Amino acid sequence: MFEKLGHTLVRRRKAVLALFILILIGAGSTSSLLIPRLDNGGYNDPKSDSVKAASYLGSTFHVKDPALALVVKITTSVTDPTTVADAASLEKAISQEAGVTKTLSYWTAGGAPALKSIDGKSAYLFVYSTGGDPSTAKDLAKTVQAKYDGTYKSLRVYVGGSAMINQAIGSKISKDLAVAESISIPLTFILLIFIFGGLISSAMPLVVGLSAILGTFLILYLISLATGVSIFALNLTTGMGLGLGIDYSLLIVNRFREELHSGKSVEESVARTVATAGRTVFFSGLTVLVTVVSLMFFPLMFLKSFGYAGVGVVITAVFGALIPLPAILAMLGKRVDKFVVRKSAITPKENGRWAQTARFVMKRPVAVVTFALIILAILATPIKNIVFSEVDSRALPASNKAAIASAVSTKEFDGQSANPIEIIIPGGASHADELSTYSTDLAKVSKIVSVSAPQVVGNDARISAISSISPRTNEAQKQIESVRAIPTSLKTYVGGTAAEYTDTQSGISRTLPWALGWIALSVLLLLFMYTGSIILPIKAVILNILSLSATIGALSWIFVSGHLTWLVGSFTKTGSIDTSMVILICVVTFGLSMDYEVFLLSRIKEEHDAGRDNVDAVATGLQRSARIITSAAVLLAVVFAAFLTSGVTNIKTLGFGVAFAILLDSTLVRALLVPALMRLFGERNWWAPEGLKRFTISH
Repeated sequence: MFEKLGHTLVRRRKAVLALFILILIGAGSTSSLLIPRLDNGGYNDPKSDSVKAASYLGSTFHVKDPALALVVKITTSVTDPTTVADAASLEKAISQEAGVTKTLSYWTAGGAPALKSIDGKSAYLFVYSTGGDPSTAKDLAKTVQAKYDGTYKSLRVYVGGSAMINQAIGSKISKDLAVAESISIPLTFILLIFIFGGLISSAMPLVVGLSAILGTFLILYLISLATGVSIFALNLTTGMGLGLGIDYSLLIVNRFREELHSGKSVEESVARTVATAGRTVFFSGLTVLVTVVSLMFFPLMFLKSFGYAGVGVVITAVFGALIPLPAILAMLGKRVDKFVVRKSAITPKENGRWAQTARFVMKRPVAVVTFALIILAILATPIKNIVFSEVDSRALPASNKAAIASAVSTKEFDGQSANPIEIIIPGGASHADELSTYSTDLAKVSKIVSVSAPQVVGNDARISAISSISPRTNEAQKQIESVRAIPTSLKTYVGGTAAEYTDTQSGISRTLPWALGWIALSVLLLLFMYTGSIILPIKAVILNILSLSATIGALSWIFVSGHLTWLVGSFTKTGSIDTSMVILICVVTFGLSMDYEVFLLSRIKEEHDAGRDNVDAVATGLQRSARIITSAAVLLAVVFAAFLTSGVTNIKTLGFGVAFAILLDSTLVRALLVPALMRLFGERNWWAPEGLKRFTISH
């Protein structure tokens, strides 16, 4: 099938390229439409109790969270006549801004104690927006911050709140993405020239990379018409799109050169390339695809979005590598080697450095395995200190106005007045005694600052509680669990920011075993079908688990404990790391690692099937694939390492995590552990029960 495709592409190369250019233009035209449709949120489990509580608050009690929470700092006191007059002027001015439905402050709420700071020199002013979700009030947040954050008459105003934080994070990511691309793209192209050895061939990854990125933008745009898509998905799209473009182009172009230099015609070379490297790309893409699909299992729109982006990138990258790239190579022919910069890259040695490394490793496999496992264990050790949390204002640079506002709010106020714990009791109005008992027990929960009197609408009741704990933390999660554990015969829905965070963590924990099971089973089956071996897929999965453990350990050491800031850049140390980002890093790097595993095993198998013994097959396979793997890994690491320039901690985490994992996998694992283990297992590497061999794919 693949060889036939190669011949067809040679014969129809001009038509294929014309159609490809039209598709690229069409896909590119949607990129400007995509960004305004992207969401900054998406961390809630839509089937959770906290979402049900939010629904009750909106539909029954006509309550919704404020879009903005302004901290108004005063030099005298909140009751000073000048202060009162200036605060009234500020509130009136904000209430007249487009998109504001109402405002509520310490002064208009009758001097509510919860809206006043501990020292009495700060007060809250809440701003409510049009629309159902305050987190979407991006334009309002931008306007209010620009006009009012700073000095207003005798007041010092800090603009914070969910809409402000979301707008700040989204804006920072967009700017940081442009900076990262301005660094990574030129640097990547320079490295491509060095690795490919020529100006013409080094442009080939751009064909696949562009098709992956622009094609995924189109897919995400279409998905955004039906459901929410996170803005964070853009980072994965560009990083993974360029990465897979480099991976697949290296494999295809190197094989085409190899076939061309062996004396075959251009058409035969293209057909043979698609039949061998093209098949590898296809099955490599399948392993990455089934891995990133697991992100769609999670209930969070945030993680689902990465699943959408990952699937889109893989499909369009494979398409770019199998359709337009061979057609371009057919048109170039021997001109693919024109404008040579580094001749050794054009004609690599048959028995070069990588083959020698493999033979060195296979002479002392036990020592190499022991050394590699010790290194991985040392790197994984900090994993025991890892603490999980969720992204909040602290992900922004400490100098960001939204981050400053949140920090002032936390410091000045006794409790999270802007983030109350909301308890909805359906049918609770007819159980006054039990409501009273519940309120008393609720007030006894550790670090609950105040509890409101029950509010009744119809037959339903609502109780609000103010906590002194930051809502998106493990401590808040334990507090919500304590609230939900209060013994009562009443049906209760516990909501609010802390409850949403708790339900998010619970949703991830509940889904994780299914996602991991899917990844392990699907990858094992695909690798078995591709290699015809039972042993090789099991080894591949185990090695990836070891590599990921080392990566998570490194992430914990840096982003939880606060080390190595000179390398990753400054960030607000919170003593925790975002759960969703760790899952994303693990899934993406697992998929990319399997990408390299397929590259390596396909070439070793090809040599073994050609009659070489185990040692020679591994040495030759490593010589012909390790250069591609390490080159692709370095380039991919550059793409993701550029994200370290971001001021958003989550993006720094993603950049470091993927870059570190890929470099670790391509060196310690693929160059040392794989050949050492291949030597230890010998011919048993290729064992499979006779009854199962009919399910394998013929090469």
